[in-house]
Amino acid sequence: MRGYLDHLTVERGLSANTLSSYRRDLERYLATLAAAGVVDLAAVDTGQVEAHLARLRAGGDGHPPLAVSSAARAASAVRGLHRFALREGLAGVDPSRDVRPPTPPRRLPRALAVDQVVRLLEIAGSVAATGEGAPLALRDRALLEFLYGTGARISEAVGAVVDDLDATEGTVLLRGKGGRTRLVPIGGYAVEALRAWLVRARPALLAAGRGTPAVFVNARGAALTRQGAWTILRRAAERAGLPVTGPGAVSPHTLRHSYATHLLDGGADVRVVQELLGHASVTTTQVYTLVTVERLREVYATAHPRARS
Repeated sequence: MRGYLDHLTVERGLSANTLSSYRRDLERYLATLAAAGVVDLAAVDTGQVEAHLARLRAGGDGHPPLAVSSAARAASAVRGLHRFALREGLAGVDPSRDVRPPTPPRRLPRALAVDQVVRLLEIAGSVAATGEGAPLALRDRALLEFLYGTGARISEAVGAVVDDLDATEGTVLLRGKGGRTRLVPIGGYAVEALRAWLVRARPALLAAGRGTPAVFVNARGAALTRQGAWTILRRAAERAGLPVTGPGAVSPHTLRHSYATHLLDGGADVRVVQELLGHASVTTTQVYTLVTVERLREVYATAHPRARS
């Protein structure tokens, strides 16, 4: 297993979170095999692979049933391990070749309406121009403008450093999953908010810490964390009257979903949106086209005199 995880780290460049999940999935799989007296991958048969994956969905052995998405990830880890063993000569066949993982239900990403995004962004920075809270308000507005203006993941936003920004050209270098980077444009509103934050507020907060190249910092002058960014978004959403719990709740990914949906609504090509989002496959991006089709269908159903079946 260690050789396979090293392969995923070095050659595939998977993120630390993905590797951690794969490690847990594989440890559980190997423990199941060991309990059945199988200690060599070359001795595993298709039935054992299928039985293990079925057990994940059903639960047992002190483990609750896995959701479809988690079971699909576990199946991917197991199949990848067997393909690696075959390629490295550790096994003569791949017993997982014909085992199909469960198909997760296709969930449409939730996007905010444009007026909701505007309200959220404006409320994030709506404090007096002077006062104790002004620097943080400028940061909050810059962060949310950055997320919506670039489609960045929350981890990409908090991981951005000042040298990644080019305010003159209106671009930023984002460092995404698997060590992949991409250069994306920043909207004019985001550039303006970033300049206000970097010039008028960040230096004062930075003086309280030990110095960091991070674009976004907290009140102690240290780099803002994912949890800190989520708190900023949640607080702004509550003030804007947007849901933060239950179905349709605003989450760290909401502005990214809104960014992609609004681009496609505006006529952007799905391949361009794929590049802007940093998706490895256009299949991942195409889920956003379902959102726009649904919206078109709703408009048609309410506006066309012969739309009713």
